[in-house]
Amino acid sequence: MAKPINVSLSLFFFFLVRFSNAAYNVITYGAKPDGRTDSTLSFLKAWRAACNSAIASTIYVPKGRYLIKAVEFTGPCKNRLTVLIAGTIVAPTNYRALGNSGYWILFIKVDRVSVLGGTLDAKGSGFWTCRRSGKNCPVGARSITFNWANDVLISGLTSINSQLSHLVINSCNNVMVRNVRLIAPDQSPNTDGIHVQSSVGVTITGSTLQTGDDCISIGPGTRNLHMSNIKCGPGHGVSIGSLGKEYNEDGVQNITLTNAVFSGSDNGVRIKSWARPSNSYVRNVLFQNIVMRNVENPIIIDQNYCPNSQGCPRQSSGVKISQVTYKNIQGTSATPEAVTFDCSPSNPCRGIRLQDIKLSYRNNAATSSCKNIGGTSSGVLMPLSCLQI
Repeated sequence: MAKPINVSLSLFFFFLVRFSNAAYNVITYGAKPDGRTDSTLSFLKAWRAACNSAIASTIYVPKGRYLIKAVEFTGPCKNRLTVLIAGTIVAPTNYRALGNSGYWILFIKVDRVSVLGGTLDAKGSGFWTCRRSGKNCPVGARSITFNWANDVLISGLTSINSQLSHLVINSCNNVMVRNVRLIAPDQSPNTDGIHVQSSVGVTITGSTLQTGDDCISIGPGTRNLHMSNIKCGPGHGVSIGSLGKEYNEDGVQNITLTNAVFSGSDNGVRIKSWARPSNSYVRNVLFQNIVMRNVENPIIIDQNYCPNSQGCPRQSSGVKISQVTYKNIQGTSATPEAVTFDCSPSNPCRGIRLQDIKLSYRNNAATSSCKNIGGTSSGVLMPLSCLQI
């Protein structure tokens, strides 16, 4: 799969160099492809030149390894901008060098930007070790983040060993993520693959997500998110939430996941909310054409999330969950209970629909459980539905 991407990127860059005056090679600005020389300033110089170009421009990162520290690529820019990566961008070996900003590579207030190809290596293992040891650690860095950006394309990117989340899309509109590979060990803490929040019109397709946390996490204020042809596992599945930590919180609506495969993940499709008062909501969600392979919780709604029993004991979730459809989901559960609906006693789940579910546990039918939920069931149902109409 990588070869066609590399070929197309090479041809694309040849076209740009041959026919465009707005191509900016980071080596021209002093970057060294040796993986040791700090090239942060060179990347920033190339960015500023391209960002100020009156015509569409491309920043080219040739083959090689380029060391950069925490960096902000800031807009607005004058025209469309493409970052074409043929090489690998690496973080400093000392995890503390990225500081406490929470970011490694940040694109902020940029419209019409594309990031194509390449690999990001955040060298996160030292940070994970620090976290596990309980020492005084920095906050950690997300590998690549887009804040307040519109009309964004991220294609063919590989990210490995992020300190925290690999890819964050925050307060953005019209974002396409396709053919990305986001990889970290299954025991690496908080290494979500893709986190989306406060964003509208995001599409994620054709991607492989192998992480130590959620493959895709969907935060407050996300609307019109479409995910398809996703491979997830290891990891914690595709999760809406956790929601409802704050009382005044934007809801989540119009979410679709279709044609996905989960392999050995802790969860499949999950909706999770804090057990505390909130005016948030989840509505109009479709999970369809999904295969589960040895997944611990293939289908789960958990509205009693209360880590360490702090801030929410003896309360119930105010998040209102409604109009969620599970259709054509089959495969194997790693636990006897494959379907778990643990909804809020004060705000029961409504309009939950199950259609053609076939999940087994060790070659036998799995079980299901329901609390505070209403909906409908149809088609082949294994386990038998516990929904109360």
